[in-house]
Amino acid sequence: MRILFTTWAWPSHLYSLVPLAWACRAAGHEVLVASQPEALDEIVRTGLPAAAVGRDVDAAGLVRGYLLPSTAVPAPVLPAQPAGKGPRAMRMFYEHADSMVDGLVALARDWRADLVVYEPTALAGPIAAAAVGVPAVRHLYGTDLLVRAKDLLPGVLAPLAERNGVGAFDPFGTVTVDPCPDGFRLPADYPRLPVRYVPFNGPGAAPSPALAPPAPGRRRVVVTWGHTLAKLSAAHFFGAQAAAAVRGPDVDVVLAVSAAQRPLLGDLPEDVTVVTDVPLNLLLADADLVVSHGGAGTVLTALHAGLPLLLVPQLPDHAGHSARVLAAGAGEVLTRDEADAAQLHEDARRLLESDAHRGAARLLRERMLAQPTPADLVTQLEVLAGSRPVAAR
Repeated sequence: MRILFTTWAWPSHLYSLVPLAWACRAAGHEVLVASQPEALDEIVRTGLPAAAVGRDVDAAGLVRGYLLPSTAVPAPVLPAQPAGKGPRAMRMFYEHADSMVDGLVALARDWRADLVVYEPTALAGPIAAAAVGVPAVRHLYGTDLLVRAKDLLPGVLAPLAERNGVGAFDPFGTVTVDPCPDGFRLPADYPRLPVRYVPFNGPGAAPSPALAPPAPGRRRVVVTWGHTLAKLSAAHFFGAQAAAAVRGPDVDVVLAVSAAQRPLLGDLPEDVTVVTDVPLNLLLADADLVVSHGGAGTVLTALHAGLPLLLVPQLPDHAGHSARVLAAGAGEVLTRDEADAAQLHEDARRLLESDAHRGAARLLRERMLAQPTPADLVTQLEVLAGSRPVAAR
């Protein structure tokens, strides 16, 4: 079986596909991951076969237009936004799909794909699958934030579908792979395959020297602000301020950053340990709390470790993931304007002492671990691909 995975050039969206792509390779299937040229090196760094299709777009510039308003942080200068009707997010996803779809259709046809797996905002994926007559598998990277747009998408994408000879098609694909556990996922009425969330927070090595466990009587807080916000605006990278705020006499703070973020840190207290380019899941074994921006990968990785979260979302999708954490009782959420040093310190201390929040996070972990693994899903993908006549090769 040949399985074509696709995403637009955003690392966290790519990372969500990696565990299933590797499970398919380990089962003996051919895998190819396609994205815009900008993502090619990042795909290669995951160890998966890569292909570039279409053209790059100013992804950071487009995402920058969705930063939540705040009196505490100045709004960044925005580029011209894409024209068109419908919600602004749909226009952004249309621009990405428009940049990729023709090349993706050609690749799916020439490579003779049996299946297309796409993350939910890579909307060239279901068009390519329909164009070559193979099943389309939608793979969520977190909460299904597009479920409310389900009825809008066919109309938004119609020009791209028609350009590639596709009539009616379902942008939600044949089935949706959902890594969110019961108690966290949103209700939906489409076919769904639950899957265990397996953290992949990017390629990288464990910290060296290794982090020692906290001393008896001390707790550890891990702070991360992901990769997105620093790309959009230095003023929106809040990791250093958050790390300094949640310190305490019995608290160890570990601040996880990328090499590109190191220059943004400024002077930090000596009791904040900074680690660079270490995947988040390698830092959580001895942690008690995660303080973060609310990105899907960060949230699910923390819950996979059974850890409560203190979240300060600054983008709509981060707010959506944070709302699910709050609804599940597994953490607390502050707006950027609420998140001054005193409030962050108070809420972090309360979460460190809260058995209820810790218990809710651990329950979500148990439910995650009860879901089928990516390896378990491979058989279902084989059945799905085999439900159609095999094209002559």
